[in-house]
Amino acid sequence: MDQGTAGRTTRVLKFLTAGLLLWAAALVVRLVHIQRSAPAVSPEQIPNQQKREIALPAARGRIVDRHGRLLAVSVVRESVSVDPRHIPSAEEAARVFRETLGLDYATWRERLAALRRRRIGFVYVKRRISPEESRRLRRLGLRWIHFEPEAVREYPKGSLAAHIIGAVDFAQRGIVGLERGLDREICGENGKIEVVADVWGRPVQPLTVRRPRPGASIGLSVDERIQHVAERELEAAARAEGCPSASLVVLDPHTGDILALASYPGFDPNQPPRDPEANQARFHNHAVSVPFEPGSVFKVVTLAAALETTPLKPETVVPCGNGRIALYGRVVRDHHAYSALTVADVLAKSSNIGAINIALKVGESRMYEYVRRFGFGEKTGIPLPAESPGLVRPLRQWHKTSLASIAMGHELSSTTLQLARAVAVIANGGLLVTPRLVLWREDSDGRVVKLPAEPPRRVLRPETAFLMRRLMEGVVLRGTGRAARLDGYSAAGKTGTAQIFDRRLGRFTHIYNASFVGFAPVTEPAVVVAVTLNGVRRYGGEVAAPVFRKVASEVLRILNVPKDLPESLPLGSPETDLNDVALTEFGEAVESAEELELPLPDTEEPADRRVAALLVPDFKGLPLPIVLSRAIALGLAVEPVGSGIAREQDPAPGAPLAPGTRVRVVFRP
Repeated sequence: MDQGTAGRTTRVLKFLTAGLLLWAAALVVRLVHIQRSAPAVSPEQIPNQQKREIALPAARGRIVDRHGRLLAVSVVRESVSVDPRHIPSAEEAARVFRETLGLDYATWRERLAALRRRRIGFVYVKRRISPEESRRLRRLGLRWIHFEPEAVREYPKGSLAAHIIGAVDFAQRGIVGLERGLDREICGENGKIEVVADVWGRPVQPLTVRRPRPGASIGLSVDERIQHVAERELEAAARAEGCPSASLVVLDPHTGDILALASYPGFDPNQPPRDPEANQARFHNHAVSVPFEPGSVFKVVTLAAALETTPLKPETVVPCGNGRIALYGRVVRDHHAYSALTVADVLAKSSNIGAINIALKVGESRMYEYVRRFGFGEKTGIPLPAESPGLVRPLRQWHKTSLASIAMGHELSSTTLQLARAVAVIANGGLLVTPRLVLWREDSDGRVVKLPAEPPRRVLRPETAFLMRRLMEGVVLRGTGRAARLDGYSAAGKTGTAQIFDRRLGRFTHIYNASFVGFAPVTEPAVVVAVTLNGVRRYGGEVAAPVFRKVASEVLRILNVPKDLPESLPLGSPETDLNDVALTEFGEAVESAEELELPLPDTEEPADRRVAALLVPDFKGLPLPIVLSRAIALGLAVEPVGSGIAREQDPAPGAPLAPGTRVRVVFRP
C-alpha cells in the first residue's frame, strides 16, 4: 500500500471515529433530557408483566415460660423459586439443585422441562431452606434463581410442653395447643411489597409497601423446669405400666397458676402433624380434653359435702356392712370387710360402703350442689382448644342408685385438670380458683399487659377445708396412699382406681384409670399435683402415688419450699388399695329392707359407742406435731413422752380403744 492510500485510510477512520463519538454524545444528551423532562411513570402505567408482589411475612409472637425462657419463636428462612422460561436449560438447573439442595436430578429435570414447554412462569424449588443451603446457592451468583423470605416457627425445647404450646401447619397457622387457641393474637398480620421486576423476575424498583404487623408474644404460667420433671416422670410411669395415655397437672392452689401440664404420649412440634385428628392419643391433650370416671378420688367431694351439710364429724362411726351393700338390685362390695369405720378412716381406707352411707346422709340435691360447687361439669376456661367440661348429669336424670355411684366417683366424668382444681379447694382453705395458663401478653404497641386473675369462689368453710386436709393426710400416713409420702415434707391426697367400661363387651373390665391427687406441705400447701394413668392393670396407690411423690419432691425443691418434717422419716411403700375399685353385681337379690335403704341415724351416736368402735391408730414413725393433730381429729387423748419421732405406744396399734383410754406415745430422736 502506497503512502497516499494509507493516508486516505487513516483520514476515513478518524472521520468515522469522530462521527461515532458525536452520535454517542448526542444519545447521552437526549437520555439526560428525557430523564429530566419526562413526566414520572405511575405504577398504573407499568405493564403488569413488569410488576411483582412479594409477601412480607409477619413473625408470630414468642411464647415464653413464667421466667422468660423461650419456648416458641418465629425465624425467617428463604424459599427458592425460578421462572422455568428463563433457566439456561432443564438439565443445568436440575444439576445445580442436586448439588446445592440435594434434590433428585431426574425428577427436577423432567419437571422443569415440562414447565418450560407449557410456558409456566413460576415454580417453588424448595421452601424454607437452611442458612447453609442459602449460602451455597448465593455463592453461584445465578440471576435466574430467586430468593424470598418466609417465616418459620421453631420450638427450641423440642417436645417439651408440646401439648400446651401446640404446633402450626405449613401456612404458619395454629393447629393444636395455644398456637391454635390463641392463633388470632399470636399470628400477626402479613405485609407485602409491590416491585418492578426486570426480565429475569428480579425486583429493581419498589412501588408500594405494607409493613407486616408482628403477633403478640405471651408469657405462660408454666415453669420449664417443673414441666420437664412432670413429663419425665409421667412418661417413665406410663412406659413401665404399658398404658396408652396418661396426664399430670401441677397447680398453685392459691393463684390457680398451672406450673406444669403434661400429657402422654407426646410429639415434637418442630415436626407438626399433618392431620392431628388422625392420632388422637398422640396429639390430644389428655389432661384437659379426655374425661374419665375419677373413681375413689371423688370421695374427697363426698366427705367434704358431708362435713358441711350433716352432723358427721371425722370421729363419727359409719356402718360399712361388713364389706357389702345392696341397693335396688345392685350389690356393691369392699375388698376389705369392715363392719364400721370412722369418717376419717372411710377416706383413709377408701371404703366404698362407708362413702355410700355418708352420701345417703348428704342426700341427692345437696350432693349434686357440691359436685357442681367443686367445678365438675364445667370447663375451667383455659385457652386450650377442645377442653372438655366432663359429664355431670342433671339431677332429674339420676337413677335410684346414682347417689351411691357418684359417692364413689362413678356415673360422672372429669379431667385431670378438674381434679387438680377440686383438690386445690381443700389446699387453699375452701376457694375454687380459675386455672391460669397465660400470665401476660403484648398489646398492639408491644407493651406487656398482665392478665388479671379471676376472683375465686367460696366452696367450703375454712374450717371444713382444714378438717379435710387432715383427713387426706391420713390417706398418706396410714391409708391407701402410703406410697405418696415425701422425704422431709408432710403430704395429703387421695387415691383412685376406676374400672374401665368396655362398650363392645357391655361390661366393666379389669383395666383401670389409676389416679392420685394430693398437695404438700399439709399445713401450708404450696402445690397440688394430680396424676392419672389410663388403661393400667394396677391400682392408683401402686402406680400413681409414686409419681406424685417423685414430682412433688422435685417441685418443692425447685420452689424452695422449707421442709416441715425430719428427713429421716421412712418413705411409704405401695399398698394395694383394693377398696378404690367399686365391685358391683347387678341383678343380685336384695336381702332386706335395711340393705335397700341403709339409713344413718339422724343424730350422732353417743360418744361412748363411737370410741368403743375405734381401733388404736399406728403413730410409730411420726413426729410429735402430726401425732397430736391426728389425735385431735379422732378425738383421742394422747400422753406424749419425750420428743422427736414416735418409737413406742401403748396400747399397741390396732387394739380396741375403750372409752376414756389414753394412748401413751414415747418419742425419741
